[in-house]
Amino acid sequence: MTDKADGKRPWVFIQGQQAFQFDSQQHDSLLEAMEAHKVPVHYECRSGYCGACRTMTLDGQVEYQHQPIAFIRKGEILPCCCTPTTDITLVRD
Repeated sequence: MTDKADGKRPWVFIQGQQAFQFDSQQHDSLLEAMEAHKVPVHYECRSGYCGACRTMTLDGQVEYQHQPIAFIRKGEILPCCCTPTTDITLVRD
């Protein structure tokens, strides 16, 4: 995944908490970036199989490194195996 077409890194907004810029040079997945920025997130497999990291989004787009096996509904993402392609707002429990 490369940064956005305009060369700027996507912003990741955690609703009601914090924001950070996603750097594809430092993190292979959104989960890795969330951990680096001390955002609490549940996970198990780190590869899209279990769905434990399932997270709701308010807006934004992601790209999956591979097709996840875990079921996700519209408006949900699996941070363990995706990267943001636009600015994105996440809803945390």
